[in-house]
Amino acid sequence: MRSLDHPAVWTRKDFEEESEWIIPFAKADPDDLRNRLEKGSGVVLLRDFPLRDHSQDSAREAFLNWCRSIGHPLSQNERGDTVFDVSDAGFGKNDPRTRGPNTSNKLSFHTDRCDVIAFLCWKQAKEGGENEIVSSMRLYNEIARRRPDLLAVLEETFLYKRHTVDLGNDQTYCEQPVFSFCQEHFACSFLRVLIDRAHADPDLPNLTDTQVEAMNFLEEVAAEPGNAAFLHQQPGDVLLLNNWVTLHRRSAFVDHDDPAEKRCLFRIWLSMPDSRPLDPRFAANFGATEAGAIRGGFQTKEP
Repeated sequence: MRSLDHPAVWTRKDFEEESEWIIPFAKADPDDLRNRLEKGSGVVLLRDFPLRDHSQDSAREAFLNWCRSIGHPLSQNERGDTVFDVSDAGFGKNDPRTRGPNTSNKLSFHTDRCDVIAFLCWKQAKEGGENEIVSSMRLYNEIARRRPDLLAVLEETFLYKRHTVDLGNDQTYCEQPVFSFCQEHFACSFLRVLIDRAHADPDLPNLTDTQVEAMNFLEEVAAEPGNAAFLHQQPGDVLLLNNWVTLHRRSAFVDHDDPAEKRCLFRIWLSMPDSRPLDPRFAANFGATEAGAIRGGFQTKEP
């Protein structure tokens, strides 16, 4: 098994000892950010987005306009909306609109359907809501060293059930790997909730015991002390993550009683002009696999 050597192979200690990944927003250069995200650690934190100059709506629009300077914003629902408010919407457990980001629940390690995910913190929770980020390239190395048999399984395809809010998509499921390489470029993509939903669908094949073991081991290694970096975004913090080399999750949170102070982050999915080529098995879910192609997001649906 190969061992990956890249700036995106990092540990929690590396992040605690390095400050180069934190940049004042006023000094952010789009070309430098793209380079850091694609060829560096895959993580950038920008401090002090000028929120004081904006209302919530104008801040959302200003963030979207700024994101256009580094990539192509993607649709996050069937209506084509390119900004998603990450906040507790209060939907019921069985409401089809419910998705992890619009609850206050703890989320598991995952990636999103884009090259780069961008978060701007508008308001933070009363308690909790901490981000946890881990290098998927480091996870690859650890699994290769400790359980190469399970790594081989994670390089095979897994069935993904269509997301409940992916209403513009005619496919009921797709197949893609967790770990893959294309032209020597690494990529990790993992959203277990959709894999588990495919497993629960009586019309789709069940996961094998070995596939379940492999996913469990991936999540166990990701959660081991020393692997993940912790970050509690404050209002004005912009977090950028390359989804192909990082996994992220969020802790549960308790909101403020005042509706105007409730936790809210603006989330934007970006397709990047300098993105890596992908294994052809991602085509069904991302639409394109060529380097630099516009890919990802949800398909829109005619009203």
